[in-house]
Amino acid sequence: MGTALVYLLVVLAVATVVFVVAAGVFGRGEELGPLPSGVTPTHLPETGAIEGEHVRKLRFQQVLRGYRMEEVDWVLDRLAGELDRVGAERDGLLARVAELEAR
Repeated sequence: MGTALVYLLVVLAVATVVFVVAAGVFGRGEELGPLPSGVTPTHLPETGAIEGEHVRKLRFQQVLRGYRMEEVDWVLDRLAGELDRVGAERDGLLARVAELEAR
């Protein structure tokens, strides 16, 4: 009976040490609160022109099955808006060139 008690105390002591070390290295399981809706940790300008360097530097949070869909959707919407803006600007310039050539 005495040997079993010593064995149990040694196992508990080792388990405690392993838990304390793991908690110190990996944290205690706290999670960050969810981001507010429409916010993403990716770095892309909210307004203004998007340049190629902005897109090249994009990094998304990885989750179990790929990337966070909200972040990817936000970036795609932002890029689509920028492409629409650039396309409209290009069409306006082409119309202006055609108008000037017609004179």
